[in-house]
Amino acid sequence: MKKRVYIAYTGGTIGMTGTPDGYRPAPGYLERQIAVMPELAGDLMPEYVIHEYAPLLDSSDMTPPDWAKIAQDIAEQYAQYDGFIVLHGTDTMAYTASALAFMLQGLRKPVILTGSQVPLCEVRNDARANIITAMLLAANYAIPEVCLFFGQYLLRGCRAVKVSAEDFDAFASPNLPPLGEVGVGIRINWDLVRDAPAAGGALHVQPLGPATVGALRLWPGISGAVVRNLLQPPLTGLVLEAYGVGNGPSNPEFLAVLREAADRGVVIVDCTQCLEGTVNLEGYATGSGLARAGVISGFDMTAEAALAKLVYLLSQDLPVERVKELVRTNLMGELTPQQSIG
Repeated sequence: MKKRVYIAYTGGTIGMTGTPDGYRPAPGYLERQIAVMPELAGDLMPEYVIHEYAPLLDSSDMTPPDWAKIAQDIAEQYAQYDGFIVLHGTDTMAYTASALAFMLQGLRKPVILTGSQVPLCEVRNDARANIITAMLLAANYAIPEVCLFFGQYLLRGCRAVKVSAEDFDAFASPNLPPLGEVGVGIRINWDLVRDAPAAGGALHVQPLGPATVGALRLWPGISGAVVRNLLQPPLTGLVLEAYGVGNGPSNPEFLAVLREAADRGVVIVDCTQCLEGTVNLEGYATGSGLARAGVISGFDMTAEAALAKLVYLLSQDLPVERVKELVRTNLMGELTPQQSIG
């Protein structure tokens, strides 16, 4: 019997068509384009169903409630399909992939996010290859993870970042090798793939509550007043994108503002602005100053994964100290295990 794949089409460049005002999503257009792709009629290709969301979204408009909608959609179709594809715009694809990794608890089937830099309607595009390969991966490779496939790489979703606005290899996984590479053949690095949950368990979607989180990239000369304004209630979590191995200004006003927020329960996670590497708040005095102010290490998490993880954790009724502990603990492969705390 042929495998079956469910495609959740949320929007993005992949299904857009040209208009006088530029590319724009058009309802029904992507499904018609895919239906006439001769490659999909081959014996090796799975059967598929496309569920087109309404309205179709540019990924710049994605919000946590949209993450929840996608997760619930997958859960409702979970028993009927062998794998799942989420067609998504590239701009916030890494955030959605990270969020789904935390929300889909007990996942035993592949969920693969993909999209394109050039719409399928164009003669020269990357959409066709991304769709075909994502379908083969979702149908034939028992990877029990949320992944992101783009260009020639299959990446863990909660490790992926967008690194190019123009290249067909638009995403990378700076602190973890790809789970798979696609060339003449498809090679999966099975040693890196997470173990499937115990058989018999049901897929569970962790709901997202009204957690209010933010992100702040440090810059030379940042003032305490700017940070204080950002940290005002109702903010409950912040990803602080710091320098190098997690360093920040030693300005007393800046540190005092962070301390005030941490003392009233705001969870502040330090991630590095560098594409590769990990946070070490004990390496320099400017890092240990942040630690004394109540900032916690995000280790080698991407800023996208850290933000999604904060939304996920702060949506649950957990004490602040437990949230801080879990931020620093590897839950879904989002950080290197030997760095985490048990």
